Amino acid sequence: MHSEKQTPVKYYIGIDVGSASVRAALVDEFGTVVAHADQPIQIWEPQPDHYEQSSADIWTACCSVTKEVVCGVDTSQIRGVGFDATCSLVVMDKQFQPLAVNCEGQNNRNVIMWMDHRAVSQVERINATQHKVLSYVGGAMSVEMQPPKLLWIKENLRESCWEKAGYFFDLPDFLSWKATGVTARSLCTVVCKWTYSSDGGWDDSFWKMIGLEDLVKDKYEKIGNHILSPGEPVGKGLTPGAAKDLGLPEGIAVAASLIDAHAGGLGVIGADVKGHNLPCENQPITSRLAMICGTSSCHMGVSETPIFVPGVWGPYFSAMVPGLWLNEGGQSATGKLIDHVVRGHVAFPELQSKAAASAHNIYTYLNSHLDMIKKSLPVGFLTVDLHVWPDFHGNRSPLTDLTLKGMVVGLTLSQGLDELALIYLATIQAIALGTRHILETMQAAGHHINTLFLCGGLSKNPLFVQMHADITGKPVVLSKEVESVLVGAAILGACASGDFASIQEAMEKMGRIGTVVQPSREHKRFYDKKYEVFLKLVEHQREYRSIMNSL
Repeated sequence: MHSEKQTPVKYYIGIDVGSASVRAALVDEFGTVVAHADQPIQIWEPQPDHYEQSSADIWTACCSVTKEVVCGVDTSQIRGVGFDATCSLVVMDKQFQPLAVNCEGQNNRNVIMWMDHRAVSQVERINATQHKVLSYVGGAMSVEMQPPKLLWIKENLRESCWEKAGYFFDLPDFLSWKATGVTARSLCTVVCKWTYSSDGGWDDSFWKMIGLEDLVKDKYEKIGNHILSPGEPVGKGLTPGAAKDLGLPEGIAVAASLIDAHAGGLGVIGADVKGHNLPCENQPITSRLAMICGTSSCHMGVSETPIFVPGVWGPYFSAMVPGLWLNEGGQSATGKLIDHVVRGHVAFPELQSKAAASAHNIYTYLNSHLDMIKKSLPVGFLTVDLHVWPDFHGNRSPLTDLTLKGMVVGLTLSQGLDELALIYLATIQAIALGTRHILETMQAAGHHINTLFLCGGLSKNPLFVQMHADITGKPVVLSKEVESVLVGAAILGACASGDFASIQEAMEKMGRIGTVVQPSREHKRFYDKKYEVFLKLVEHQREYRSIMNSL
């Protein structure tokens, strides 16, 4: 017998910068996460609705987790690096040194986080212009996008920041610059968060109309005039300095980056579904919705032609999957909301001690507690008299109203663990009802979606997943690799290396299906009624606000 020489496995690095931590994964050419690591990063909240980070702290964490995942690996087998990150705003001076985005002059705090809502006045004025670029963000720009934040800096930190600034980066683009020394921007970031058009480029009239004509004068050098498609190689790969920082060989391919939610979409939406008896089998990818569920949630649907959905961002051409238009719905607080509700409850210390005693995390314990108290009822029916409106941090989609507040209807004087479990369940249901609201708005505008693909931290919670299936009435697909966002980032690196002919090919070969969760059809009537109540809640909120505003 003769033995053939085995071809060495090819590896790719995916680096994901989330809101509170940086993660890295070593992913092979088949989409298997071979190693992964994470490290927390700092968040400052100097005043309400102001959230700041440090680009130096973020890069240090990127280097630390990357060194950890490549430890003991032959780095000659690592072919490419891909970055994704939250769509936070990074400010650097003309010498690429960090600039303070705060009144205290703390230069290390040079990042305005995506969830920062300081620019409310600025976004209201931008939306009042009704400029044509706003039609590509659902008709109204979000306070979480970059133009209102830039305008806030100009109006509030003119001398200390605006006039000294040399570069404004979206965080994913900061990372690719740090790795390569090239200031190219990703089509994903500039189209989704900065109003760039994939066919027309920057619109001078918009920037002039909102009072940021300074950016036009230097031909957009500060915000990007060299744009690359996600997955395209940036420059000559890793610079010697970045290679040393990351513990990788110099010159390894670095991909144009993605926003974190889009990387999650890339990691799940293109997977081969043959043999799973799903309605999206033998259907185009446009029949799928990718949901990335973490601190916040994003709902990513693609189409072959542009679809304008009221209150849903996009359509963005080639912002996630090349050649397809992307619509992006979202909920500003989901994982953060669940944590807020649970940890703020008077019974939380009891939950903590009981979960620790049973060697479970608090959410696994809550799920088992709900199973215990449901008796003969389906667990979801426990909230027949308890309803939550989940917009504690405003509504991103489909109502685009950041002034909306959270609501709870059906509270009693009881404060025990049972009540904590019920409000936890009602909050998860409210988030799923919000997803249904987004989905129905997208369907009404022309999308044809029949299957949900979930990833992110909340997709590890079986109650969260089942409620999304039951409440939307659609099957939910979970990827084989829980860390789909990291797989999506690694797919970018794989494309930059030239090992795959296209992102679509890499998505199909590296995205793999794990569990499929089917909806409980017999519960449909109950959740239809819950949805009716859900929509009534916002009606009532607007009605009582109207009454109070008449004072």
